[in-house]
Amino acid sequence: MKLPVLLWALLLLLATVPGPGPRPAGGAKGTCSSRCGDRDGLCSCHPTCSGLRTCCSDFRDFCLEISPYSGSMMGGKDFVVQHLSWLDPTDGVICRFKESIQTLGHVDSSGHVHCVSPLLYETGRIPFTLSLDNGRSFPRSGTWLAVHPSKVAETEKSQLVNQTRWQYYGTADTTGNLTLTWQASVLPTEAVTIELWGYEETGKPYSGEWTAKWSYLYPLVTNLPNSGFFNFTPKPAPQKYQRWEVGALRISSSKYYAGEKDVHALWSDEHALAWHLGADFQEDPVAWARAQCLAWEELEDQLPNFLEELPDCPCTLAQARADSGRFHTDYGCDIERGSVCTYHPGSVHCVRSVQASPRYASGQQCCYTEAGTQLLTADSTGGSTPDRGHDWGAPPFRTPPRVPGLSHWLYDVISFYHCCLWAPDCSRYMRRRPSSDCRSYRPPRLAFAFGDPHFITFDGANFTFNGRGEYVLLEAPLTNLRVQGRAEPGTTPEGTQDRGTGLTAVAVQEGNSDVVEVRLAGGAGVLEVLLNQEVLSFTEQSWMDLKGMFLSAAAEESISIMLSSGAGLEVSVQGPFLSVAVLLPEKFLTHTRGLLGTLNDDPKDDFTLRNGMVLPPSSSSRELFRFGADLRSCGWLAPPPNGHKEGISYLMGSTVYFHCNSGYSLVGAETSTCQADGTWSRPTPTCQPGRSYAVLLSIIFGGLGVVALVALIYVLLRRRKSHMTSWGSQP
Repeated sequence: MKLPVLLWALLLLLATVPGPGPRPAGGAKGTCSSRCGDRDGLCSCHPTCSGLRTCCSDFRDFCLEISPYSGSMMGGKDFVVQHLSWLDPTDGVICRFKESIQTLGHVDSSGHVHCVSPLLYETGRIPFTLSLDNGRSFPRSGTWLAVHPSKVAETEKSQLVNQTRWQYYGTADTTGNLTLTWQASVLPTEAVTIELWGYEETGKPYSGEWTAKWSYLYPLVTNLPNSGFFNFTPKPAPQKYQRWEVGALRISSSKYYAGEKDVHALWSDEHALAWHLGADFQEDPVAWARAQCLAWEELEDQLPNFLEELPDCPCTLAQARADSGRFHTDYGCDIERGSVCTYHPGSVHCVRSVQASPRYASGQQCCYTEAGTQLLTADSTGGSTPDRGHDWGAPPFRTPPRVPGLSHWLYDVISFYHCCLWAPDCSRYMRRRPSSDCRSYRPPRLAFAFGDPHFITFDGANFTFNGRGEYVLLEAPLTNLRVQGRAEPGTTPEGTQDRGTGLTAVAVQEGNSDVVEVRLAGGAGVLEVLLNQEVLSFTEQSWMDLKGMFLSAAAEESISIMLSSGAGLEVSVQGPFLSVAVLLPEKFLTHTRGLLGTLNDDPKDDFTLRNGMVLPPSSSSRELFRFGADLRSCGWLAPPPNGHKEGISYLMGSTVYFHCNSGYSLVGAETSTCQADGTWSRPTPTCQPGRSYAVLLSIIFGGLGVVALVALIYVLLRRRKSHMTSWGSQP
């Protein structure tokens, strides 16, 4: 045994020991199992991977596309998972929404996997995961869009024929039969059951015990042939069910047991359950309703005054329709749809405040006459009335009075029936729901960018700026609002580039909201909307509740973005470029910068450079170009795969720092700075698998320690052997 041979063998072994490799996030390396949305690695599971051609091979199997992608928050919608076939199922399908609500799925005869949406108490994009092993694991994920019941297509609901008759049933001259219809082909079953469900909110208002609940009450009919038609004569419900005054009908297959939750079904609109109330209501509906109105009035006097935190209404119809950041059309009274204003006679159009009030989640409503003036309850019972519960609900939803539609029904609509429709006590209702006038209303400040491109600032200054690249249209530190635009050259009919430029994309984020980008798609004059870099589809819904904002699409030519601060953007197609209008409430005074100017009622300082120098309004085109170039943005800079970055500002002079995850080594520059020409000084580096120096050194020194120990043992053994030899040679 020779020491040098042993030493070299050990060093060779150490040199070939692999360092700690990359750790996949969630699922195993090279798969999208439990990794959807993950950008890390050359095998990406983020939707942008399709365009970048970096998708894992099983991206479509684990990052789910579904059809349809939306349905009522009431649940019962059957949807199919695309690109996923399961021809020989051995275990059950379970669909899990929000990590807590589970529904049973199924596999059809073609091997397509189906899920059923659950009964929810909220709207918006709901994450869901899918299990194909009876709930043991949920590696597949997607997103379901839960929609306010009033925004669901009529074909997806059952219809209360002559709905007014349903809601007045039992009052004077309203008796006889009621009729319910539905599209039979939507429910693939021979026989159906029609059930009544009731909605209530219990517990002390504005406390932690205040809860919302849908309850199955009783069936109207079972094993009814699925003809799409049901006619019946209502009877008073048993006493134990009469406390429910708001509810809806559910139609489902008769194969399900009574009241079984989250099954394929059709719901009616929520409505006042006059037709199921007891004999005391039908014998004297006025006296009954008056008693209910007085009880509501007494309760209202004990609850907090929510009116104080509501925004004032716009003074005119024109202002209401223009203030698109803070107010949006009330679908119950819409001039574009024929002005069917059931609860506001004399009005032709109403709007609601987009955002619920900050503390009590209440809503404002403003109604207008044909002449364009506001209609007040002090002058007419058809006037606009504020709402204790915002009709569209409010994040975080689920708890009263934030449940979309339904909280509004309990605290604002059914009480209107009690006081105004079933009894002549409307003055009591109006005293507690008075119209807001417009004495303190201030119109939003407006700025434009359009054409090639022309800018009109919030203070009215105008200029033309033919820059190319990405620029800051607006920055407002007050709410961390950022609006960026991309300017590119136009194209002549001959296919060559114009000298002028125009806006081709606009991106917006406020605080930690979602990031929305609106851009021209393929130069065809059609808008494309991206949510966090994923293309959105408006084929089913034109209104979407997102994180920190609402989106509304008008065909493919105009997008409205309504932010939680009350700021709004209108992005539309104008010729070969985009036209952008930005609306800001007055609270943004003195809090803006960017190409759209300094909002402070002084156009003289709208051209302010970053160093504080102010260019006069009479500045030359060259000087104004300097102002525009001073607000050039270098655009979003991606973190390295298997690494991360520090810094989220992408403006001139900003620096971003890069780091690699454990087990990876940085190849490239550690920093990159946004330069004056709108480019980053260094590209995003890469993180390559490599040995951690600390780990490597510990292995080396540990190995050397082993070598030293072996050498010591070797020397001792040699000495012992030598000693024994010499001892054995003694006489």
